[in-house]
Amino acid sequence: MRVDILTLFPSMFAGPFGASITKRAVDNGILDIHLTDFRDFSFDKHRHVDDSPFGGGAGMVIKPEPLYRAMRFILAQTKAYASHRRILLMDPSGTVFTQDKAKELATFDQLIFICGHYEGFDARIYALADESISIGDFVLTGGELPAMVITDSVSRMLPGVLGDSDSAPTDSFYEGILGYPQYTRPREFEGMCVPDILLSGDHARIRAWRREQSLRLTKEKRPDLLQNVNLTKQDRDFLASINS
Repeated sequence: MRVDILTLFPSMFAGPFGASITKRAVDNGILDIHLTDFRDFSFDKHRHVDDSPFGGGAGMVIKPEPLYRAMRFILAQTKAYASHRRILLMDPSGTVFTQDKAKELATFDQLIFICGHYEGFDARIYALADESISIGDFVLTGGELPAMVITDSVSRMLPGVLGDSDSAPTDSFYEGILGYPQYTRPREFEGMCVPDILLSGDHARIRAWRREQSLRLTKEKRPDLLQNVNLTKQDRDFLASINS
């Protein structure tokens, strides 16, 4: 997958993309990340990319010209991806990012992120994107952190990125519910013991236990998630038995 990020602060990405799973995905040729400073596409010698808003108001607004020029440059350089790309604008008014959206975005060959700053975008910039995405109902300085979060989440869905092919499906939220409790050595620590079933070697019972624990945790901590999950009759029966 190719990832292009239009940003005024490309240096912000060095740390998150230069370590751990994302770095390994880049090193292995699974992710191809390109950072474009759209200040390079401004028209004047001072490299202005923002201006005061028409009608007055506080702050500065990102101008349309530099972003349009930067986007057209990227699209011209990546014509091979034209039939299977998605252009995403990082914006608090956008659709809230979820695990289902991560799975969807992982099916594309190219993702292009538009990261804003200051008081927002000139409204005409929205026409560049296929959709706007938010990572939550809170305020950030710019779109760089959301782009990092989404890239990290999506990259986990790509074949070969995780060392264990079973890792992604066991993540919290992968199936819309929280993950089950995990344990490792030692078997006993300060009076707290690993559940016996995990030591039984009975993989069918272990799978059933893990599913039940995921459902239990979700009902206790995020019951709202259960409204959008396809539950089996066995799942529903177990949930009904809790606190009954």
